Amino acid sequence: MKSLAPFRLPDPVGGPVDVLIIAGEHSGDEQAARVVRELRAKRPGLNIAALGGPELARAGAQLLHDLTASSVVGLVEVLKNYPFFKALFDETLRWIAEHRPRAVCFVDYPGFNLRLAAQLRERGLSVKGGGKIQALFYISPQIWAWKAKRRFTMARDLDALAAIFPFEPACYADTTLPVEFVGHPFVGADYVSPVRYDPAGPVLLLPGSRTQAVERIFPVLLAAYAQWKQRPAVVLYPSEEVKAVLEAELAKHAPIPQLTLARTGGQLAASAVLTSSGTMSLHCALAGLPGAIAYRTNPITYLLARWWVKLDYIGIANLLLKEPLYPEFIQGAAKPASLAAELEVCVNDPGRRQRTAEQAARVRALLSQPTGGSAADWLARHL
Repeated sequence: MKSLAPFRLPDPVGGPVDVLIIAGEHSGDEQAARVVRELRAKRPGLNIAALGGPELARAGAQLLHDLTASSVVGLVEVLKNYPFFKALFDETLRWIAEHRPRAVCFVDYPGFNLRLAAQLRERGLSVKGGGKIQALFYISPQIWAWKAKRRFTMARDLDALAAIFPFEPACYADTTLPVEFVGHPFVGADYVSPVRYDPAGPVLLLPGSRTQAVERIFPVLLAAYAQWKQRPAVVLYPSEEVKAVLEAELAKHAPIPQLTLARTGGQLAASAVLTSSGTMSLHCALAGLPGAIAYRTNPITYLLARWWVKLDYIGIANLLLKEPLYPEFIQGAAKPASLAAELEVCVNDPGRRQRTAEQAARVRALLSQPTGGSAADWLARHL
């Protein structure tokens, strides 16, 4: 990861900033970009700046820094990169104090964003600290999975939260924080799925969007496909950094002519998927793609997670349904032979395909936008 010293965020262009959006991962960048596009259509005069990624820039926000190129996963990886994040954190605080946006909208990325919200309050910059900056949060941290007590510090530091899962407002019922379910962006009117189901299509291998996670799970997905190879496979990647990891792993093995790499963008037809537990797993679930989840992380991170996280599933579609739309293969259970067997069933068992389609329809209904409006409507009400 590159050093930030010397480092300074650029000054805003176009006058005072109405909202600063902070989204630190590819999924947050994409979801925040949808909000910005809708918000700019409703309020075209708004000046929006962002620490995010290329999708926010394309949506019309002034990109101050590309956070998506810096994302890491797991406690060990975060500790290794602490100097980077400390410099970024301090510079972001300086920028907010100098330029005073009307609101800061934090998008997911809780390890960074919740600490920043606390500092805005402590320094008297946010409304909760006696200042004028609205501290808003879009996409709740997974307090229903771990560190549930965060809800009380969030109520102390934030002015409002927009949730994308229907069960989340109840998680904050014992706090003073206003929480509103705004529907999930993947079932919004402007949503275009990156995948669609085609029984004759290739299989998808989705190792994730963060390089450390990809380094751990892609060798397993590749070995599983190498054992099966009944039809072509496509490996999707979101960034050049991830592509480099994929190419480095492929270079260790004999060429597999029917396997190709493709950057995310547009829509890809597929018949089945082996995916990490991230955002793409929900894209695939909503599209009705049969598949399975495979996940490996740093062993220390995993041991800590087993202690802290109390969930039956790691895939969000599975959590919503309280049953496995995607069977989950975690750590040592993520073995090539097991995953190859899943591909066989997903492609060749009509019963599995039908069950996945029925489960996908139930997930879509659960995530649909309520009558209160979208995330952009929620954000506009606070500006």
